[in-house]
Amino acid sequence: MVVQAYILIQTEVGKAAAVAREIAELKGVTQAEDVTGPYDVIVRAEADTVDDLGRLVVARVQSVDGITRTLTCPVVNI
Repeated sequence: MVVQAYILIQTEVGKAAAVAREIAELKGVTQAEDVTGPYDVIVRAEADTVDDLGRLVVARVQSVDGITRTLTCPVVNI
């Protein structure tokens, strides 16, 4: 089973659209949209394992210029 998560992202002022565009191109990201509210970008991502998901967030998503904070919310199937 694939591990899925929402990644909530805060960006520097005026950078949300550029961050969403860049993240949308990353392998493992299925959707990235800029939004309004306490977060500026919401990303849907998937990976084979929790460790792979962690590597996606730490090594690739968080390295995108303009991001100030991320919150990863794994999807659970209850």
